[in-house]
Amino acid sequence: MAEEALDEMDSSGDEPDKKRVSGKRLIIFAAILVLVLVGGGVGAAVMLGLFSSHEPPPAEAAEGEHAPAPPPQPQETRAFFFEVPDLIVNLNTNGRKSTFLKIKIALELEGPQDTDRINEVLPRIVDNFQVYLRELRVDDLNGSAGMYRLREELLRRVNLAARPVRVRDVLFKEMLVQ
Repeated sequence: MAEEALDEMDSSGDEPDKKRVSGKRLIIFAAILVLVLVGGGVGAAVMLGLFSSHEPPPAEAAEGEHAPAPPPQPQETRAFFFEVPDLIVNLNTNGRKSTFLKIKIALELEGPQDTDRINEVLPRIVDNFQVYLRELRVDDLNGSAGMYRLREELLRRVNLAARPVRVRDVLFKEMLVQ
């Protein structure tokens, strides 16, 4: 018996057991491999545009035919400017010291035909600007945010006065607070 036990120990201790791959694991491994290959093929086909539903470009669709002319490019619109007379207003201050604002403005119009309408309503535009500017405080004009608000408000007022003409923008040529 002792010899049998020694023989058993020698045979089991020297060689490790070989693991066998079960049938379930083999099927799972094969299914994953098939899915990766099919997914890669579908991805490549999509990248190459094989599944696209639109027609191919004219050059590929009919060889030998002339390609259609490219669509016309939009014409660059030229800006037209209208000079508003210089405005000098007394700003709203709580103290006894007066603060003045001198401002030069240009209006950007859509076309030269709009200048006639602007000339007709110029007194109304200047009046709207004067009324608004007199209510401003020096703090209202500080920084880029103040300039932006001033531009937007003047643009709104000039578009209301000049209807149906549309003014694209209000441009500040000079602005002096003293």
